[in-house]
Amino acid sequence: MYYHSLLMRNPLTPTRSPSHGQRGMRPRAHWRLLRCFLWITLASGAIWALAAASAQTTNPPSSTASSRYETRAEHDPDGIGKFYMGREIAQVMGHQAADWLERPEREQEERPDLLLDALRLKPGDAVADIGAGSGYYTRRMAKLVGDKGVVYAVDIQQEMLDLLTNKMAELKIRNVKPVLGTITEPKLPRASVDLALMVDVYHEFDFPYEMVQAICQALKPGGRLVFVEFRREDPKVPIKRLHKMTEAQVRKEMAVHPLEWVETSEVLPRQHIIVFKKKVQKSE
Repeated sequence: MYYHSLLMRNPLTPTRSPSHGQRGMRPRAHWRLLRCFLWITLASGAIWALAAASAQTTNPPSSTASSRYETRAEHDPDGIGKFYMGREIAQVMGHQAADWLERPEREQEERPDLLLDALRLKPGDAVADIGAGSGYYTRRMAKLVGDKGVVYAVDIQQEMLDLLTNKMAELKIRNVKPVLGTITEPKLPRASVDLALMVDVYHEFDFPYEMVQAICQALKPGGRLVFVEFRREDPKVPIKRLHKMTEAQVRKEMAVHPLEWVETSEVLPRQHIIVFKKKVQKSE
């Protein structure tokens, strides 16, 4: 700022109007000011160089995040061309397809009753429905955790959250907290969640590593992270290939996080239920 103000004042400009016949400053004064100007320029350049070096030292560019993912020009049309641990990330289902989440056939095709039994939720639990969409599972879990519990309904599309909150108001469900997350952060309170559920959503995360890392921070010690994904091992499951995952791939991607595999249940007609538990750190 100081250097900028000096330039604005221009040290070579006389501060008083020249008298009649005066064509400027005397030569000696002129050279003194010019020398001063040059010193200021050199000094400010040195300061900027030191600042840049300091910034690189304290905030080095992160190559880890960029090397974690691979981008390919040739890829599945249902994917985004971005790969994580050999798996192409699928395109996100937009809010325009919310009716598909509420289709009546879902009761028979996916058997949500069996999934809810497998979750073993208790009254008073704090649950996160990650990628809650229209709230299909949110409202069902809200009844199970009761008035003393809470369900955080997380989605990155405000339109989905609008549909969800309208439905909760219609059903007079008051223990649901809608949360507008981002593609890297679910925006959940730290160590606040007993269980985080992801139903057919993980395969669409633009930044799967960062999202799971943030979800782990939101889990209480010993809290559970549950994946529900269409079985890619079964070619008879009528879902697009990139919107299905194998159990082996899910476990491979979770191995880099502070999670311990607990069990994989195949009670659902078409989907895995893959359960992990947050490892208890010594400081917790």
